[in-house]
Amino acid sequence: MAQKKILMIVGDFVEDYEVMVPFQALLMVGHEVHTVCPDKKAGESVKTAIHDFEGDQTYSEKRGHNFTLNANFDDVAADGYDALVIPGGRAPEYIRLNDRVLEMVRHFASAGKPIAAICHGAQVLAAAGVLEGRSCSAYPAVGPDVTRAGGKYMDIAVDQAHVDGNLISAPAWPAHPQWLSKFLAALGTRIEP
Repeated sequence: MAQKKILMIVGDFVEDYEVMVPFQALLMVGHEVHTVCPDKKAGESVKTAIHDFEGDQTYSEKRGHNFTLNANFDDVAADGYDALVIPGGRAPEYIRLNDRVLEMVRHFASAGKPIAAICHGAQVLAAAGVLEGRSCSAYPAVGPDVTRAGGKYMDIAVDQAHVDGNLISAPAWPAHPQWLSKFLAALGTRIEP
């Protein structure tokens, strides 16, 4: 298996599981993962949020861990990466306001490189204008964002993932096994039993 270089864009109050689990899993199978946040440098951290499903009308939110960044946002050149990961949580609602984040997302989309977005990550895809004519899953409250951006919102079970070409999406962290498996397939990663 050839090691891939993967960019993960995060921000304060990114969903804890949706950043920690993919970051560690992708490293575990031998990929290089650079985690960046607008206006932050390697060695700094973002705070995470834990979103849980406890029977309320929406998810509950609690303070999570600190997640340490390992690359400088200002130094990132999207064309130097093979794939992009956009975790959910609260971060997507404001990192989508950063023009450079949107330019990076457009690069991955136009180059046909794998993009894995989960939960609220679709907000960044919608803001970047890369969902036109595409189908995409997301947390249900983000469905209108997908639709308004010209995409088809895929209302699937919370533990499932959806693939549309190079776009791998899922509603929330319970989908990690499916989402990561489909992303690894898009990367050409084989895991031998």
